[in-house]
Amino acid sequence: MLIKIMKKPGMLFVPIWLIGSLLSGCSSVQSGSNDVKAAMVEPAPDAGFIEHPELQTKRTDLPFQKVWIKPGFDMNTYRDLFVAPVNTEHMLKMDWLHSTSSANWLGDVHKDIKELAQYFQDRVIKEFKEDPNHRLQIIEYAERPTHPALRLELALIEIDPSQPVLHALSWAGPPGTGTAAGMVNQRRAAFEGRLRDLQTGEVVATFADRDMADAGPIDLTRLTWYGPAKGIMDQWAKQFVQIANRKPGEMVTDPIPFTLRPF
Repeated sequence: MLIKIMKKPGMLFVPIWLIGSLLSGCSSVQSGSNDVKAAMVEPAPDAGFIEHPELQTKRTDLPFQKVWIKPGFDMNTYRDLFVAPVNTEHMLKMDWLHSTSSANWLGDVHKDIKELAQYFQDRVIKEFKEDPNHRLQIIEYAERPTHPALRLELALIEIDPSQPVLHALSWAGPPGTGTAAGMVNQRRAAFEGRLRDLQTGEVVATFADRDMADAGPIDLTRLTWYGPAKGIMDQWAKQFVQIANRKPGEMVTDPIPFTLRPF
């Protein structure tokens, strides 16, 4: 059974077990299921980075919301991976970004977007380099690879602005505006990605995901517009490595679709 919680004109559907946990004073609510994420986080609209998004489907064995893999593609035939600079063109078109009126603040956001892209690329490279299995070796240059290699191309397409003050007020407000209703102030990030055979240039896989991070009252370490987006990127980077290492039939799931910390 689902409980419908209203805030402003929008609504959020929250499972009854989540409400029960909150009312009992639970300090955090976590789930390790791709199914829970599917119920809580709607996929982002196609941004255009992937040429044929209509080919993508939801796979229960992978943590990403949209996936296409070329028939016959075998990851085991590749040894090296090049991680390309992260595309940010689609982030610059976000609606909330153009609704702001402060030119100085917008200048800072554009700088932050570049830094976030660099952070995402660096994090993916770091996770693969620190993988004890060394399933794919990171190469620094895409030209003339000595072994069969893949090129990972990523695009950040969405980051919801973190509004810590407004979010804190939603927890401290009148009855019905706090607790689980505070989750209406979602903190989401989304990406689209392509995996390309570096020798032939052929795209062998595409994938896209939107995830939601902590919906807590306020975190003094995240007083920036992009809030916990880096935590979402950290999780994506780890999942890329998990997917590269997975055995046939093995599932890779989202360890924490979101964590709710009201206390």
